Amino acid sequence: MQSYDEVIQYLYDHLPYYQRSGPAAYKDNLDNTIALDTMFGHPHHNFKSVHVAGTNGKGSVSHMLTSILMEAGYKTGLYTSPHLKDFRERIRLNGEMIEKEFVVRFVGEFLRQNIEKELEPSFFELTVMMAFDYFSKNQVDIAIIEVGLGGRLDSTNIIHPEFSVITNISLDHTALLGDTLGKIGLEKAGIIKRHIPVIIGETHPQTSMIFNGIAKERAAPLIFADQHFNAGFGLNSADARQIFNIRKGDKVVCENLRLDLLGRYQSKNICTVLAAVEQLRDGGWIIPDTALRSGLEKVVENTGLQGRWQVIGANPRVICDTGHNEGGMREVVAQIKQTPYKTLHFVIGMVNDKDIAGVLSLLPKDAIYYFTKASIPRALDEKQLMKIAAFFKLQGNTYSSVAEALAAAHKNAIADDMIFVGGSTFIVAEAIP
Repeated sequence: MQSYDEVIQYLYDHLPYYQRSGPAAYKDNLDNTIALDTMFGHPHHNFKSVHVAGTNGKGSVSHMLTSILMEAGYKTGLYTSPHLKDFRERIRLNGEMIEKEFVVRFVGEFLRQNIEKELEPSFFELTVMMAFDYFSKNQVDIAIIEVGLGGRLDSTNIIHPEFSVITNISLDHTALLGDTLGKIGLEKAGIIKRHIPVIIGETHPQTSMIFNGIAKERAAPLIFADQHFNAGFGLNSADARQIFNIRKGDKVVCENLRLDLLGRYQSKNICTVLAAVEQLRDGGWIIPDTALRSGLEKVVENTGLQGRWQVIGANPRVICDTGHNEGGMREVVAQIKQTPYKTLHFVIGMVNDKDIAGVLSLLPKDAIYYFTKASIPRALDEKQLMKIAAFFKLQGNTYSSVAEALAAAHKNAIADDMIFVGGSTFIVAEAIP
């Protein structure tokens, strides 16, 4: 393999890939990760990190923290998953995607070292080690590491971070993580390390006791962000930003805080980020208020984040969002209700291992639906999706591709309508220009 394209094709074709194949690609142990870590000389020992888990919001929180640290002058790595358009989105240094040359060299080195060891890592396991090796070789000051799935057995869970973050808990990946919030909470709590602080984004009666218990057992200082900060709901500014007045108790501690990520749900994430910034400052990291403010105002510019209540068209307004589980879709639907439009056109596709009924039960019945599927093996057939949707009185037609569904929505919509695209990260990826 000489070219970048050949290497990427090798990763997709020869390694188990959860985003395409689903649970069959999931490894329920850290054996391969530990072996890879040894193979590459334990690169995660060479940089400081923050570990971010959670059902929803972990991507937004990771990108916000990265942007703030960049503005504070720190050389900052960022590892997230999945990617939307380009594999290299997963691994960034100061917002810039990993170089193609590094990807080629890393995979070549893995293949050379693996001749006798015969490791068979998953796509995710190898990608995590690529990120760690990249951050080590580039001598980052700090890296924000987003958990892929769960926490306890996630490949990222070999790091010893400055502190850990768990944004929230909702039902998702139930076949792998458990079918109750308590069981999922236990898996997420697996990232809590002995004596290392942990920030919980949202207090929930079914999970708070779990987090408190495990944190106490591991002597890990515990902070519930929503018990310290209250962002209310942001006001939309003329330049497509949200403006927050952050309260701590009865006192406004951050006035006119501007965030370039839209979506009402960011009011929860921003409180988690503020708690994380406090933790960083307590740990000796120098983050001036100017860096906090400019970092939040330039998240998209600094880190390239996409797919969070992202406006991709006007007249009619076209919005996409990657919320794809019950918790995420609940927030999306609440946002839709707050958005003015004449008729809602809803382009939707889902993957076949999600709680299809749980998500569809939340959707507005007065929308026109365009049922479609992403071009991946996990995609639920659009005709099957339409049949299930009919039980919830959701009406529309089927389209064999996202492009076809989006074109039909554009054809039917007038300037005052709104087209929403979502249901799956992969649907959004195909819709974004």
